[in-house]
Amino acid sequence: MSSFEVITTSILLVWMALIVVLEQKFPYKKGIPILREGFWTDLIWYTLIQSYFLKIIIFDYIILPVDHRYHLSFDLLNNIPLWGQVIFFLVIHDFYIYWFHRWQHSSKILWRTHEAHHSNKEVDWLAGSRSHSLEIIINQTVEFLPIVLLGANPLVVPLKALLDAVWGMYIHSNINIKAGKLQYIINGPQMHQWHHANDRKVFHANFATKLALWDWLFGTGYLPEHKPDEFGLYYEYPKDYFLQHLFAFRPLKKNKFAAFWFTSPLIDMRQFWVKVGRRLKQLFTIENEYLKSFLVYFKSNNSA
Repeated sequence: MSSFEVITTSILLVWMALIVVLEQKFPYKKGIPILREGFWTDLIWYTLIQSYFLKIIIFDYIILPVDHRYHLSFDLLNNIPLWGQVIFFLVIHDFYIYWFHRWQHSSKILWRTHEAHHSNKEVDWLAGSRSHSLEIIINQTVEFLPIVLLGANPLVVPLKALLDAVWGMYIHSNINIKAGKLQYIINGPQMHQWHHANDRKVFHANFATKLALWDWLFGTGYLPEHKPDEFGLYYEYPKDYFLQHLFAFRPLKKNKFAAFWFTSPLIDMRQFWVKVGRRLKQLFTIENEYLKSFLVYFKSNNSA
């Protein structure tokens, strides 16, 4: 591990500890324990294991091969200082993520990649790590591919990743912060806690990540005086990491699913195998009845 990685990791760990302390001292919603429900799923599976493997997939198997295969890199940012490059990519990605996030909430298909992020019934600093791997692959490829292709300073990637992690913990944190007018520019838990509420008023509101400015500019800002009554989804959702991933691929309603010409064979095959299964069940039931009759006959003859 390089000295720069040691510094960024140390900053992240210190920030994490600070957030946890502030959550306990000034909770937005009282009574949420540090080891709340789903804590270990979010920490081990999403934060540690999934993040590690997705980093390899995104950089080693998507971004770098694309760069090497098509030679798309440009040295367009050489004259811009490092801090300027970081701010540039932070703003343009934040603008993208606002619109993609908004699209996820309005598309039944894209919602499948995002609903895991809203499944926690208790929202804290770690809740933001719960995101379907497909969502992460899409968003982080879009985020980091331009950094590589535009020939940015190599330090932009870890610095941007550090800011993402720090800000993700902050906006999801269970800290009672009233930012005043600053909340109209910079996003924080005051608005993002509402975004995770199980309340129809915010199903299509508060999509911003770092800059709340987007929500207020495009009419999706929502910030009442009171707090949400409950959080999470309004329907049942799996608690296991693998089931949460598989849940995204559950069938759509048949009338919606059949609207696409290429899915009709799948529907027909599914119906075929359902019929096969029922027939096999009937046959096994018949065979069992024959077996029971034979055993009764066998026992009666032996006893005689």
